[in-house]
Amino acid sequence: MRNGGVSFWWQQVGLPTPTDLLDGDVTCDVAIVGGGLTGLWTALYLHEADPGLDVRVVEAEFAGFGASGRNGGWLSSELAGSAATYAEVAGEAGVQRLRDALRATVDEVIGVAAREGIEADIVRSGVLVVARSEAQRRRLGGELTADQVAARVRVAGAVSGHHDPDCARVHPARLVAGVARVVRERGVRIHEGTRALAVEPGVVRTDRGTVRAPVVLRCLEGFTAGLAGHRRDWLPMNSAIVVTEPLSDAQWARIGWDGAELLGDEAHAYCYAQRTADGRIAMGGRGVPYRFGSRTDVDGRTQPATVESLRSTLTDLFPSLAGIGLDHAWCGVLGVPRDWSASVCFDPGTGLGHAGGYVGSGLTATNLAARTLRDLVLGHDTDLVRLPWTGHRVRRWEPEPLRWLGVHALYRLYRAADRREDAGLPRTSRIALAAHRVAGR
Repeated sequence: MRNGGVSFWWQQVGLPTPTDLLDGDVTCDVAIVGGGLTGLWTALYLHEADPGLDVRVVEAEFAGFGASGRNGGWLSSELAGSAATYAEVAGEAGVQRLRDALRATVDEVIGVAAREGIEADIVRSGVLVVARSEAQRRRLGGELTADQVAARVRVAGAVSGHHDPDCARVHPARLVAGVARVVRERGVRIHEGTRALAVEPGVVRTDRGTVRAPVVLRCLEGFTAGLAGHRRDWLPMNSAIVVTEPLSDAQWARIGWDGAELLGDEAHAYCYAQRTADGRIAMGGRGVPYRFGSRTDVDGRTQPATVESLRSTLTDLFPSLAGIGLDHAWCGVLGVPRDWSASVCFDPGTGLGHAGGYVGSGLTATNLAARTLRDLVLGHDTDLVRLPWTGHRVRRWEPEPLRWLGVHALYRLYRAADRREDAGLPRTSRIALAAHRVAGR
């Protein structure tokens, strides 16, 4: 089994070699720090709105190196954050506007991919979320019975489920590589192999020179903590994925997963999965949730204990796959604000802006956030700039060792709550409710 190598998705596509490295000091109209989907979509939409803009992207590795090329491939309308948090500033109507915008964004991404010839194994077949205990059933409130769930996918112990049609399976590396190609074709320069060290009004200082621009946008998501002065802004939360060897027709028949719908569960320490285009199961979950000092992984490598935990989850869901080989494991980081809610911000006075904190629901949210950033930067008064995540501010995370202790305690509580519910507790465990309070969710 391969461990690391950025991700299975990138190994399938082929790891790119960084190109167009910054060579000394430059000036431009808009400097974007971070070559993931947030930065790339923002560059694309800004250039489409005003082709005369000189937009440049600064990326430490290569475009799509982070979560954009490592995620579970869920192009989902799931809310990127807490409905209660957004409702505090915009009410229930504001939350519904954000939900509607995210649902429309699923089609926006699919439409761009179709127009631009981005082949990313996209299948819009929805997501199936299953409940495997009475407590999960009550939380989920799904419309599917156990038999109806089994008619889609035979998940061991499933008692109910919910199918959301507004979700599509995606090959993450192919999507982000395609968007990067389109951005370059528009004339936007992506300075790969160029690490941003500090961001200030009008300036991005890198290890290869200084980029000066009246507009500087920070789009680093889980890597935000590596930028000077931003270590406590967003927590780099780890998520890991394993990919099986290709399943045989008989194995697929036993588990009954005939379609391309995505699969998740309603546990507190939840899992997420997809049936890949080449006939494997990619299964993800938290593993070791956080590294001390907001450190990130090396080349996507994850811990053996995390691999075994995900193997156990896989065979717990599908006992007939006991003993199946795993071909690849990797991990990445997602950006988590202190209140677990995303934000899109721009200050016309300083020219500084940012977007991110998607708490693991970023494949769709990156596109919506990018279009929102475009409108904020260009001063356009649109419905997007009035969404409740626009201008959202949140306090910083606690200093170490408090945040390491807090995050690891948090996930111990969630796992303890799952054990109690799996053992027969018919309602959401009070342990999980206490964990929510600690988390600030």
